[in-house]
Amino acid sequence: MVDVVDKVTRSRMMAGIGGKNTKPELQLRRSLHAAGFRYRLHDRSLPGKPDIIFPMYRSVIFVHGCFWHRHPECWWNTSPSSNTEFWQGKLNRNAERDAQIIVKLRVLGWRVGVVWECSFRLEPADVIAATVGIWLKSEEESLNIPREPRRRGSKRAES
Repeated sequence: MVDVVDKVTRSRMMAGIGGKNTKPELQLRRSLHAAGFRYRLHDRSLPGKPDIIFPMYRSVIFVHGCFWHRHPECWWNTSPSSNTEFWQGKLNRNAERDAQIIVKLRVLGWRVGVVWECSFRLEPADVIAATVGIWLKSEEESLNIPREPRRRGSKRAES
């Protein structure tokens, strides 16, 4: 499919996509704060500059976008149809880097949680924050909050 905007406009649009203070991250932070949790943000001294850091619990949270971080089996984990080699390489490197960062943090003694962007489309941020809160107070090593994984066109399982 041909792009609907010229290369200069597309480049400007892509450059405007930030890695900090995304809408899902802000929603989660507001809900965590309202629930009484206090945290730090984007600590440069930690590998990967985690989005939310809980020093008291020695835990970190990454809020990942499904497209940029290649959420497996997710509806929003799509592949661009143009310049596919470039995009496949870039997005796969992002996922590999994420895995390496998680290993480095665990070696340093940190517990690592990942909250996927798609989870905010299914659950309110306060429900996700409650799940994070339960994890923080538990002994679980890692946390992964996705929504029910599915691909486009598949029906959601009835419960």
